Amino acid sequence: MNIENNPALMDQLAASYALGTLRGGARRRFETLARGNATLRAAALVWQSRLASVAELQPELAPGPAVWKRIENLVNAEKQAQAMQAARRISAAAQAPATGGWWASLGLWRGATAAGAVAALAALVVGVNLNTRLSTQVQELSAKLSATPTIEYVAVLADDKSSASMLVTFDPKTKKLMLKRVGDFREQPDKSLELWALPPGQPAKSLGVLSTDAVVQLTAADSDIQQSPALAITLEPKGGVPPGTAATGPILFKGALIKTPM
Repeated sequence: MNIENNPALMDQLAASYALGTLRGGARRRFETLARGNATLRAAALVWQSRLASVAELQPELAPGPAVWKRIENLVNAEKQAQAMQAARRISAAAQAPATGGWWASLGLWRGATAAGAVAALAALVVGVNLNTRLSTQVQELSAKLSATPTIEYVAVLADDKSSASMLVTFDPKTKKLMLKRVGDFREQPDKSLELWALPPGQPAKSLGVLSTDAVVQLTAADSDIQQSPALAITLEPKGGVPPGTAATGPILFKGALIKTPM
């Protein structure tokens, strides 16, 4: 089967590869195909990014309704057990022979009753504190999920030897392009890399100049991304070309801009 004609299968294989469930010969075949297929490489990188984010958030995953119910049941059961123990102590005191001595001491039973009340109150406080902590964790997780980038477009920019050098993703919520260097290329101090959108039938449009950092963020309009089937990076003088002018340097890296399943 030619997986290039089956996007769903490509996405499934990329997810299995990133997760680590694709093993043995199947994993080696996938790597061989990915070396010659930029779309397959991009899918694998996207899934690796997604799974990395999931791993970071996993310890603070919001409990489901069933978990909340079990916690509530455990708290209630603890309170009921404490109350039953206190009741049994009071009942035993009432049935004991009133012959004097320490067994009939009023102070003893007052102390037992007070101990039962304190235990019940402690169980109630523990339950309230547990619910408060869980509520705080859920609020923190919700805030983190809201801040998690949504990858709508991805591109793997490669050189003329098909060696991947830059991974580009676009988050429509924040209008941010994220560029990660995945190759060994480093520009000279007097040069800068500049990113260009390549809309069909129109001049290339500069999307910004890259710093020398391993990860760079650039702001881009939705229209610039949606109307550009490909991106390119040129080597320009330090600081890039003047605004509104065309590229002057050679194209170092280029690749298709692919819309990912949301």
